[in-house]
Amino acid sequence: MPAKEEIRKLRKLSQQFAYTSIKMHEAIGRKAGMSGTDHKYLGFLLQQGQMTAGEFSNITGLTTGAVTSLIDRFEKQKLVKRQADKADRRKVIIVPDTEKITALFKPLYGDFQSNTEKLFGTFSSGELKVLEKYFSEAMEIMDRKIQTINQKQ
Repeated sequence: MPAKEEIRKLRKLSQQFAYTSIKMHEAIGRKAGMSGTDHKYLGFLLQQGQMTAGEFSNITGLTTGAVTSLIDRFEKQKLVKRQADKADRRKVIIVPDTEKITALFKPLYGDFQSNTEKLFGTFSSGELKVLEKYFSEAMEIMDRKIQTINQKQ
C-alpha cells in the first residue's frame, strides 16, 4: 500500500495535469478561433463521426439547447453541416468536415502528438499497462460520478 504522501503527490500531479491540459486546449482553441471547450467538443465529432444532435448531447453531457448553439458556431465556421436523415427526415444529422477540421488543427497539434508518442516510447510494456490501467479506471470513476450527479438532478 502506497504511503499517504505518495498518494497526495499523485493526486496533486493529476490535478496539475488536468489544469495544464485545459490551458493547452484553450490556447489551441483560441488559435483556431474558438474556445478550448468548443475545440474539445469538435474533437468528439471528429472521433465519432456524424451523429444526431441528440446523440451528440448524450455523449457530451450537454443539453440539447447547448448542442444547438455549439453546432451553430461550428456551422458558421464551416466545420460541420446539418443534413436531413434519409431514413427519417425529422432527424438532423451533424456531419463534420473531417478534412477541414484536420487541416485546422494539425498544425496546432502535430508536434504535441508526436512528442506524446515519443514519451510513451520511453516506457516499458509493464509501465504502459500501469498507465492504461490508471486512465481506464480513472475514467470509470469519473463516469460513475457523472451518473451520480445526473441522477440527483
